[in-house]
Amino acid sequence: MALKFNVIKEDSETFARYSIMQTKTSIVELPNFMPVVTTGTIKSLTTLDLKEMQTQIIVCNTYHLHLRPGEEVISSLGGLHKFINFHNSILTDSGGFQAFSLSKLRKVSEEGFIFKSHLDGSIVELNPKKVIDIQVKLNSDIMMVLDYPTNYPSTYEENLISVKLTTSWAKISKEYYDELKPKSSIFAIIQGGFYRDLRERSFLELLDLNFDGYAVGGLALGEPREERDWVVREFGPKLPKDKPRYVMGIGKPEEILEYISYGIDLFDCVIPTRNARRGSVFTSEGIIRLENAKYKYDERPIDLNCECKVCKNYSRAYIRHLFSIGEVSAGILASYHSVYFFIKFFEKIRKAILGGYFNEFKKDFLDNYQKYTL
Repeated sequence: MALKFNVIKEDSETFARYSIMQTKTSIVELPNFMPVVTTGTIKSLTTLDLKEMQTQIIVCNTYHLHLRPGEEVISSLGGLHKFINFHNSILTDSGGFQAFSLSKLRKVSEEGFIFKSHLDGSIVELNPKKVIDIQVKLNSDIMMVLDYPTNYPSTYEENLISVKLTTSWAKISKEYYDELKPKSSIFAIIQGGFYRDLRERSFLELLDLNFDGYAVGGLALGEPREERDWVVREFGPKLPKDKPRYVMGIGKPEEILEYISYGIDLFDCVIPTRNARRGSVFTSEGIIRLENAKYKYDERPIDLNCECKVCKNYSRAYIRHLFSIGEVSAGILASYHSVYFFIKFFEKIRKAILGGYFNEFKKDFLDNYQKYTL
């Protein structure tokens, strides 16, 4: 097995845990947040910025990197770590969701996806073995298997097909992985939509295949939070205790805290940078819309409790001014702060679990964190 995982401390009141995950590249403390570096870059920021923040792990996307510059290019230049100059751990998503969501013209069969590229209309094929081959050439630390997600809402029949194909592709992926014996580890993705029996079926079938880690997929697709919550609440604690647990696409602080209490270890989401480029930033007191007129004369930093270089050097008034004139540095400064906020937020969570006061930390944070725009 290419991944070592040890639970160091379990919370006495919840399923939260502090763990150490060692990939072939680096040690990752869990729980942790993966900034989304989809195409080998995080919008508005550099990998130097991520290293400066002490980011331990990021997520890149197999679909996008396959389309451009191509895995052969990246492999010839020393692999993904060297290509993007990030030398901590990298997880690569399979590209299944992108093949499903970005391509209007596609065909799905037991073999995989055939679709037209959203870039130039060329025909592209993704199947379980090809996705593994691409990720081996990228030389990422954690590879995700090809899965078949569904939209929200979707029918029982659509989700049944999703589960059948996801399991079938996972079996092919795991057998091929075992044959190749790469140094990277491999995670599976549980599907089933919001149908309890289908989630249970996907869960049991994938656990039998003994992957290095497991992700709960098919969430954050527009469903009500209560639908999302029961899936994580039901299956998070049931996932193997001796393996990492990953919920895909979740990034709101209040949800992160809740799902950590259900035993989830890994998270990723685009909202820190996507929202920041639009002037909406995360702070310890809630979400702030920097473009609001009330910040025109505000000398305070974005977050009074933040030590990032943006908060140390710039005022809300100045960053608001940058947004008002359409200056690109507005999104850069706002993005830097928001990603820094998430990295440090998880450091505090880990410290709370280790210190035995996770529930107190969760309550205090949510008491201060206002779930509306300030």
